[in-house]
Order: sequence, then structure tokens, then C-alpha cells
Amino acid sequence: MTRVTIRDLRAARYCLAGVRPWFRRHGLDWQDFLEHGIDAECLRATGDALVEPVIRVAEMRESAKQESGDGRS
Repeated sequence: MTRVTIRDLRAARYCLAGVRPWFRRHGLDWQDFLEHGIDAECLRATGDALVEPVIRVAEMRESAKQESGDGRS
């Protein structure tokens, strides 16, 4: 299960000033996201195509982490 983090948003070059209101509009907890990340499927469930690029970044990060054997996120 892919977990999207704030690092992924930054890597995807998303504007954090725009992302906060987006979270609010979709009933998602911004502070919880900052602390714990969010499941990619929860983002997909919004039906917003804008989530796909950041999910791809998170998937690539997790894939690289697994390939390197690094247990850190």
C-alpha cells in the first residue's frame, strides 16, 4: 500500500498553498497528512485526476526504497 507524504507533494512540485484548501474541500485532514501521510487509494477515491502525478512520485520513492533495502520512508 502506497503512502503519500509531504515529501512526495514537494517532489511533484505541487503548490502547498493550493493543496491545503484542496484537502479541506475533499474532507481530508491536512495536519494528519503532515504527520502521517495518506494512503494513495484515499486520494484516488476523491476522483480528482490531479492526485495521480503525486501518487506516481510516491510509488517511485517506495520502489526505490525497496530496491535499496532501505527501511526508512
